[in-house]
Amino acid sequence: MKGRALAVWLLLFAAYASTLGLDARSGSDYGNAERHYLAAIESFAEDGDGNVADELAERGIPRTGIVQPDGRVFEPYGIGFAALMAPAYALGGETAVELLLAAIAALAGALAYALARRFAPDPWALGAALACGLSPPMLAYGTAVVPDPMAAALLTGAALAALKVRDMPRRRYGVLCFALLGLLPWLGPKFIPAALVLGGFAVVWLRRGRRPLLALVSVEIALFSVAFYVGLNEALYGGATPWAAASQGGPATGADTVMEYLERVYRPVALMVDREYGLLRWAPVFALAGVGVFLLWRGHRHKLTAILTEHGTAEAIAALCAAVFAAQLFVATFLVPTAFGGWFPARELIAVLPVLVPLVTWGLRRIPRTGLALIAITLVGSVWLWLDVRFGDGGLVAGRPDAPWGPLVKLFPVYGESAYPYVLSAVLALAVAALAYRLRDA
Repeated sequence: MKGRALAVWLLLFAAYASTLGLDARSGSDYGNAERHYLAAIESFAEDGDGNVADELAERGIPRTGIVQPDGRVFEPYGIGFAALMAPAYALGGETAVELLLAAIAALAGALAYALARRFAPDPWALGAALACGLSPPMLAYGTAVVPDPMAAALLTGAALAALKVRDMPRRRYGVLCFALLGLLPWLGPKFIPAALVLGGFAVVWLRRGRRPLLALVSVEIALFSVAFYVGLNEALYGGATPWAAASQGGPATGADTVMEYLERVYRPVALMVDREYGLLRWAPVFALAGVGVFLLWRGHRHKLTAILTEHGTAEAIAALCAAVFAAQLFVATFLVPTAFGGWFPARELIAVLPVLVPLVTWGLRRIPRTGLALIAITLVGSVWLWLDVRFGDGGLVAGRPDAPWGPLVKLFPVYGESAYPYVLSAVLALAVAALAYRLRDA
């Protein structure tokens, strides 16, 4: 399996590296967020302090952070990602940073393959890992200067370590799991809920393995990192997270009242099927994850866990992956000011897409013909997107093509233009609730 995992990494790295130089929008290689991250990376590489006042002025970038009394500017993007990328920038500038990020994103794909192999054998695991890793969202973020692909690698690695803990509750696996989880807050507050969920699974499995002391020690490793993180943020940003430095004031989530939060309940559906930003609109292969969850839940209803040890392991993996994805979907729905903006679709979900690969694997194994069709559509979209941006006038942020659907893309709703998409969201929610009710007694 190690040889195939290495092959997956090499293939994905080559694919991601091929996106070097692709325009985000006409005449610019970088989106708005990338420009701010690059300014922070340059500041760490040259000055070692994360103060981006000079870098923002030189690059002509509007600041998003509060100016300190001494003139320093620390933006709400945090310093962890910038500090990690600074050595690469010092060695080879922006290109070196992008190549390092491509290697990290490819590592997330290789780890996802290893995770899927715990779920099903090849060719199902290999096919699902490559299809998801080469999907348009993963391809678009392969060299994007944002922390999301790095968070994906950390979460996927921690998931593998947590499953090792379930099998063999040994010290090295517990320590590795929580060390990886402890790094996630440094990449951004939005990754904390997924880390908490994954850590919860690991703690439960450690306690079931009668290793409560190991559980305590492992958790303390992550808590030490979090405590240092909070203390540093208090000093630099005036709050527990970098979001406290947002210059526009107000809550970091962009919502003040309960009603404003309730107005976001449509987002989960929009994040899946919106014509511009929907995950399934760009990468329909991930629909197989829903199939995988349903099939495993049905198996649970039929008490297969009590009969087949293998099915019990599959259930544990599925529960872990689905819960981590749900946590990040909750963040994208309620905790970020906007889930749609000046970036390629599905950015708020990129960190958890690799952990969906086991569920995609299970769906592919059970409905192979439909799965192969979804894989084909997804890969056609990736090739179409790459060619259009490389040789056409399009970009990854603005001017995106209608890949992979062509004229059929108009069948997808556009949220914000009419009441139809919101009615569709309500209908889909009712349909899911009705299906769950019917299956409850099946």
